[in-house]
Amino acid sequence: GLVVMAGFMRILSANFVRHYASRLINIHPSLLPNLRGLNTHARALAAGVERHGASVHFVTEDLDAGPIIVQAIVPVLKDDTPESLAQRVLKQEHRIYPLAISWFAQGKLQIHGDQVLLDGKQQPEQGLGAAKKKADSPQPLSS
Repeated sequence: GLVVMAGFMRILSANFVRHYASRLINIHPSLLPNLRGLNTHARALAAGVERHGASVHFVTEDLDAGPIIVQAIVPVLKDDTPESLAQRVLKQEHRIYPLAISWFAQGKLQIHGDQVLLDGKQQPEQGLGAAKKKADSPQPLSS
């Protein structure tokens, strides 16, 4: 089984996280490991970042610090507000979360240390970028 969290604004107990280790995933509105915690869109704008996004990750006892499965990048626009940026990030969340769940259900994901393997292959440190391509397949993130 898999425990899927979205908008779950509570910190889980260490016992719960250990019990569901490697079967507990979360979506977070930032390009982890940057901007862990709350108010990520406003914090991204205040920091002047050029790109923001969403991350699906396995949950560990450390807040928003688990191995990253997939990320989607959203450019930050000159006239963005926290609300406009949040809307664009949410659209990408709706793309990548079902993808990560599908990979898990198909047995394609494994955790090796703090890395996620997809079909037995090590992924870039930041996971996969779900860039929209003709084939709509995830693409490795470039630095």
